[in-house]
Formats: sequence, structure tokens, C-alpha cells
Amino acid sequence: MSRSTREPALLQGARRIRYLKLIALFKIAKAALLLLLGISLLFVNARARWMDGLSNWTADEILMKHSPAVGYLLHKLQGVLAGGTLRATGLVALFFATIFFTEGVGVYLQQRWAEWLMIIATGALIPIEVRHVWHRPSLAAVVILIVNCFIVWFLYFVLRRKPSPGPRSSQAFG
Repeated sequence: MSRSTREPALLQGARRIRYLKLIALFKIAKAALLLLLGISLLFVNARARWMDGLSNWTADEILMKHSPAVGYLLHKLQGVLAGGTLRATGLVALFFATIFFTEGVGVYLQQRWAEWLMIIATGALIPIEVRHVWHRPSLAAVVILIVNCFIVWFLYFVLRRKPSPGPRSSQAFG
């Protein structure tokens, strides 16, 4: 029985490369969203006019005088903006965007180091995702957990299958 018959079909040849590129594009898309989120949070945190505009809009459109819940939520939002929570969240989002872009581009270019980085980074987040699903179950959280488990499983088998690159022989110029 040959080795190729024991491997799942998605780990063979062009399918493996197709899945690697799909995973890479998924990570790049996540990175782009985190980049937008991080920049937005840092931008919003730096603008006091944004909060003033939101206060005026809620006072005019939602009739804040008659809605203590909206007033309470607006007060909480002002506390978050003043406390620096959004700035910290924005910086963390930019940090993860950098990691996801690095993983995505490296895996798209089929770099072995990027596949290892993706296994380690994605695998490290799985316990956090399991905890999230346990405490706040939702369809989106379960789908993300399943996708990330598939990514770690798939890359593990891809890396196990690929031979390690041997030392390159130097050719004499002559």
C-alpha cells in the first residue's frame, strides 16, 4: 500500500496547495478586518467630536430624555472612551493583524516557517475559543472554533508530510 493511498485526498497534490491558499486568504481577510478595527478604535479614541456627535444624535433622534437605558449606555461608552480601553483594544487588534498578515502571506507563498507559525498561533487560541463557546455559545463561535481546529489539523499533516529542506549545496563559480 503506497503512502499516497493512505493520505486523505485533500492532502495530495494540487488539492493541498488549493487548501493552503484558501487558509492563507482566510487569515489575510481576518488580518484586514482586524487592521480596520484597530485603526477605527484608535481613530475613535482620539476624537472627542465623535462622542459629542453621538451624544447630540441620541438626544435628537432617540429622545434621550425618555430613555434612561440609552443614557446609561451612552454614559458607559463615555467611560470606555475616557478610560483608554478602546486604545488598548485597538493596539491588540493591530498586533494580531500583523501576525495574521504574516501567517497568511507566508502560507500563501508556501513557506514552511509560516505554516509552523500558523499552527502555533492558531493552536494557542483554541483553548480561549473553547472557553468562549462554553460560556457564550453561538453559531459563529462554534464555526470559528471548527475552522481553526481544521487549520491546525490540516497544517500539521502538511508539515508532517513535507520533507524538511536539506542543506543547500554551494556550487563553485568557475
